[in-house]
Amino acid sequence: MADRWKSTSRSGNFEASRAALDGPVLVSGRRFGDHRGAFAETYTLRDFEAIGIADAFVQDNFSWSAGVGTLRGLHFQTPPHAQAKLVRVLRGRILDVAVDLRAGSPTYGQHVAAELSAENGLQLYVPVGFAHGFCTLEPDTEVAYKVTDTYAPDCDKGLLWNDPALAIEWPVGPDAAILSEKDQRQPLLRDLPPNLFA
Repeated sequence: MADRWKSTSRSGNFEASRAALDGPVLVSGRRFGDHRGAFAETYTLRDFEAIGIADAFVQDNFSWSAGVGTLRGLHFQTPPHAQAKLVRVLRGRILDVAVDLRAGSPTYGQHVAAELSAENGLQLYVPVGFAHGFCTLEPDTEVAYKVTDTYAPDCDKGLLWNDPALAIEWPVGPDAAILSEKDQRQPLLRDLPPNLFA
């Protein structure tokens, strides 16, 4: 599954693509390779501001998932510690998903998805007001992501990954998904307060 992302801007070594759902940005960067391997910038403040991502990232996180079908999400933090994220894959491959939870948004409850991998080098920017989750498509997948606020347990929330109202085409079903106990018990979209990000 892939959304139709269209290139909208470039700066330096980065190109931004956007989908019909306003907010998330798919970022691609140039790689420079030779007989030794490759080099790439993954974040440059000046260029990210130029392509419309002006957030100040304050923390870097790392996630390792052993098995194919490991599903993490859908997670978000509410104000005053809401987080935007910039997600990339260091090893392996994932289906990365962002769900719009912004109060009053015409696309509330809709989502975008993109395949991120170590090979394609794509990054997904997930703005504040979106739930985020991913499913691993290869074993031993490593994901790194920047966030704009530190972890705040009182603001840590979630949304049930396979809520039928979301219509997300995950690559695994409930019998095959590898989930934490917490993610098995997240609420449905209809049970979330409507003004989480008012």
